[in-house]
Amino acid sequence: MDTGTHVVMGLALGGLATLDPVVAESSATTTSVLISVIVGSQAPDIDTVLKLRNNAIYIRNHRGITHSIPAVLLWPLGIVAVVYPFFPTANLLHLWLWTFLAVFLHVFVDIFNAYGTQALRPFSAKWVALGVINTFDPFIFGIHVIGLILWGLGTDPGYTFAVIYAILIIYYIIRFIERQNVYRKVLQRIPDATEIIIAPTMRFHHWKIAVMNQHQFFVGRAVNRQVQILDQFNRVEVPETPVLEAAKEDENLAAFLSFSPVYRWEVDEYDDHYEVRFIDLRYRSKDYYPFVAVVHLDLDLNITTSYTGWIFSEEKLRKKLDIIPS
Repeated sequence: MDTGTHVVMGLALGGLATLDPVVAESSATTTSVLISVIVGSQAPDIDTVLKLRNNAIYIRNHRGITHSIPAVLLWPLGIVAVVYPFFPTANLLHLWLWTFLAVFLHVFVDIFNAYGTQALRPFSAKWVALGVINTFDPFIFGIHVIGLILWGLGTDPGYTFAVIYAILIIYYIIRFIERQNVYRKVLQRIPDATEIIIAPTMRFHHWKIAVMNQHQFFVGRAVNRQVQILDQFNRVEVPETPVLEAAKEDENLAAFLSFSPVYRWEVDEYDDHYEVRFIDLRYRSKDYYPFVAVVHLDLDLNITTSYTGWIFSEEKLRKKLDIIPS
């Protein structure tokens, strides 16, 4: 989920914790739990700072080790170790339990996004992405904000957020059902599909679709359970040519390939360089595919410049590659 949603979820857990008699009977425990769950709801996303280095490192590592099983166990210990000395009369066990719940819930809800997490590390490096909830879901964010407003107006925070989370469980179930309906519609349209990727959007009945069969890629959308195919591409295996093999040595392209499960590729030759482009087919937006990896090589196959990330126009891409002045 996005940072804002994780923040309001942390506050909501602080309110929900007041239902715990051990927390409610001690102001030190209440305050320390509130601080810890807010920190715990954000802690796994500390790897966002990797974006300050470059996109390749960020793509390879975001929601990786910081969302793994060891991290889920270690984050609460680290947070409690910092917070507890300021509240030595707090109940240590319940402080840890609520902090653990905050960290666990952060990783758990991220699994439902299309981006997913490597939550099964170290047992598996596979990305777990259920594709049910958009990274920012207006309903989930909005109902948390409503709960916080009600808390501010004097309602009991424990019971308020207990009701809200009961509603959210139902909401998640409905989203699963909706996604399964879209999946069946896609399979009816493309019965020989070997892989179907369905990504949610901020709109409840709108989904993005990327499908593969043995010979083609299909890119489309589903609106109100009606599937529309927008683009089709022939599947062409990436050949082991000198240009492509040299391009694969680039860290940006390597990061892209480690993350993207469905893409097409292009190689263009110019007077003084080659351009290799890999295009992720999952994120079509207004006739454009914004998530790409591009590598430029000179005629001796030396990498001269490269980029991976989100780009919404060719002009901006050229600026990132320093082909034209920014």
